[in-house]
Amino acid sequence: MSVSAIVLAAGAGTRMRSERPKPLHRICGRPMVLHVVHALERLQPTHTVLVVGHGAEQVIERVRADAPAWANVTFAEQVDQNGTGDAAAIGMAGLAGDDYDGDETVVVLPGDTPLLASETLDELVATHVANSNAATVLTSVLDDPTGYGRIVRGKDGSVQRIVEQRDATPDELDITEWNTGVFAFRRDLLGPALRNLSSENAQGELYLTDVIGNLGAMGHRIGAVQAPATETQGVNDRWQLALAERELRNRTNRRWLLNGVTMLDPRQTFIDVTVELGRDVTIYPGTILQGSTTIGNGCDLGPQTQLDSCQIGARCVVRQTVAVDAVVGDDAAVGPFAHLPPGSKVVSGTTTGSFYTAT
Repeated sequence: MSVSAIVLAAGAGTRMRSERPKPLHRICGRPMVLHVVHALERLQPTHTVLVVGHGAEQVIERVRADAPAWANVTFAEQVDQNGTGDAAAIGMAGLAGDDYDGDETVVVLPGDTPLLASETLDELVATHVANSNAATVLTSVLDDPTGYGRIVRGKDGSVQRIVEQRDATPDELDITEWNTGVFAFRRDLLGPALRNLSSENAQGELYLTDVIGNLGAMGHRIGAVQAPATETQGVNDRWQLALAERELRNRTNRRWLLNGVTMLDPRQTFIDVTVELGRDVTIYPGTILQGSTTIGNGCDLGPQTQLDSCQIGARCVVRQTVAVDAVVGDDAAVGPFAHLPPGSKVVSGTTTGSFYTAT
């Protein structure tokens, strides 16, 4: 069984109020869309198509440079924003092989859900394949799912269709189970279903969600997997970006705490997902670790220290220091109040004084 993926990242993201393309807004040191690509890791897709639109050149350049090799990312452009159904069809056209390959699963997911866990996508596909579903929807539940499409189930509990907020009846608006925009499809059914979509709806667009209702009406089995809302909600503005950042930082800190790192106050410790830490590292409040920073075993860092893409050896003490692209050898002591500009090297065993600036 092979899996391909289509990541939808063509939207304008006007609510971000930014010149930066929405997919490139950073969360814990990594662009949002690359968090989504990394979430595919357990699936090891044979092909990942990233559908781009606004800021396409910038998005392609960044993703091409930083996407993991195993994701096999290529790009397709949605020039006219005509809905998620149109974007998915463009993504399908970019997949290798034949649309009538019934053995292949196609995962379609939005590029603005940076908190998706790889384990959740693995469960989605495993459930989809085990039950021979035509489609499987990842859903969540919120007391107030305003803005999201609702999951309409039959009396037997099966998924019948998804209705978008603008097209929902009052009774449908009372449904608390909502569509996360993440799906697994049988490839041989998805292609024809996309070609038969209609834009007769409140937004005049082609809805990917209509594929679910169309397949269900034809008698195909539609499944669902439920995930926590904290994992599946999208990022549409700066407030939601900040909430996603906080959640991902909590996850990152917890992982390091369980792997032998001490933090005096995790709430005041900021570690990018791209940072690597050794064992028995102690981090004091106000410490920010960014970029490709690596920290050796037994180091003491902080308080009030910012290290960006630095290599810190074992058993170092770094106090109240700002450093970028610097190298610190084993058993060195840096600071307090030190500045290490790009290219700085502190040799093993060296102790720097207060207000020290490397040259």
